[in-house]
Amino acid sequence: MSRLFEEIDYQVTEIGAVSLRRRHILSLNQDVWEVLLGDEHLMSSLFTASEIALAKLGLAALGDAPETGWDVVVGGLGLGYTAAAVLEHESVRSLEVVDFLAPVIEWHEKRLVPLDPPLLDDDRCTLRQADFFALAASGEGFGAPKDVILIDIDHTPDWLLDARSGSFYSEDGLRQLARHLKPGGVMGLWSDALADEAFIARMKAVFSDAWREPVTFHNPLQDRPFTQTVYLARRV
Repeated sequence: MSRLFEEIDYQVTEIGAVSLRRRHILSLNQDVWEVLLGDEHLMSSLFTASEIALAKLGLAALGDAPETGWDVVVGGLGLGYTAAAVLEHESVRSLEVVDFLAPVIEWHEKRLVPLDPPLLDDDRCTLRQADFFALAASGEGFGAPKDVILIDIDHTPDWLLDARSGSFYSEDGLRQLARHLKPGGVMGLWSDALADEAFIARMKAVFSDAWREPVTFHNPLQDRPFTQTVYLARRV
C-alpha cells in the first residue's frame, strides 16, 4: 500500500504557496493527487469528469474539423486532464496550455503528475508560463486566432483565485477574448457551481450563441451526486 500522505512539491509564488500532494484514501483504496494554492483546493485527480467534459464539449461544439485540423488554447494546466482530453481528438493540430504558475508547469516537465501518457509526449502540445488573462486582454493574444479557447482557472466567474482575473468575466473582458477566436470559434469555461444566469446573459451579449452544460458525477467521499457547469459560447 502507498504511504498515506506525501507532499511532492511546495513552492511560493507571487499569488501564494502552491503545492502538489498525494494522499491514499483508505475507504477507496486509491491514491489521489491534489493541487493546493495556500489552503484552497484547486484540483483533485479524484474529480476530473467536468475538466474532461470541458474539452469534449468545447470540441464537439465546433462541428466537423477542417482538413488542416483545429488549433486549441487551454487556460489553466492543473493536473492536465482538460489538456489530455483535447489531445485524445485526432483532429487537433496544435494545443497551447497557458498557466500562470511556473511550478505547475515544472510538475508536468518532471512527470510528477499521474497523467499517462504525459502531455509533453505529444508533439502537438506546448506548455507556456504566462498570465492567461493578460494575454486575452492584449492585442497579440495567443498568436493567430484559435478554433477553441478553454478556460479552467477560477472556481466560478465570481469566485476568483486572484483579483487580476475579475474583469475577464465582464462583457468587455469576454469581447476581448472573442477577438482571439476564428469565425465560428468556441469559448469554453469550467465552473465549480451550478449555472449563473447573469454570466450567461453577459456571454449572450458578446457571442452569437451561448449556453451552459451541467456535468453531474458521483462524489465517492460523500456518496452523492455533485453538479458543476461548463459554459460554452460561439463567435459569429
